[in-house]
Amino acid sequence: MKPLQLSAETALKLSKELNISLEQLMHLPQHILIKKLMEVEKKEK
Repeated sequence: MKPLQLSAETALKLSKELNISLEQLMHLPQHILIKKLMEVEKKEK
């Protein structure tokens, strides 16, 4: 599995939103990460 293509800014924002460490975030499967990203985006709107 290739590493996730996230900017540092996005990774930090996501880790804060999801309340998990950056290391845990980088090891999340991509489909779960995309789902979480969508949830965070919905909350912001």
